[in-house]
Amino acid sequence: STLKNSVERTLPYKGIKARRGKYIRAEPVAALYEQGRVHHIGRFPQLEDQMCTWTPDLGPSNSPDRADALVHAITELIIDRNPIMIW
Repeated sequence: STLKNSVERTLPYKGIKARRGKYIRAEPVAALYEQGRVHHIGRFPQLEDQMCTWTPDLGPSNSPDRADALVHAITELIIDRNPIMIW
């Protein structure tokens, strides 16, 4: 609602519900990175910090919001559209 109200009212939106934990959800995406199939253009230092330092034992107070959003985006754009890629 923040983006629709402040940026663009017609912004396409798809709500999601996380059904699995962050670590489990990130595994297929991490595999794509290991295969060299995901690349970033530009600098994203806060995202990179989260991707390199977060571990599940840090607890909810250190939840990686940027990394988690990235996992959801890559899942939607690559994995969900090509489900055979992860199996």
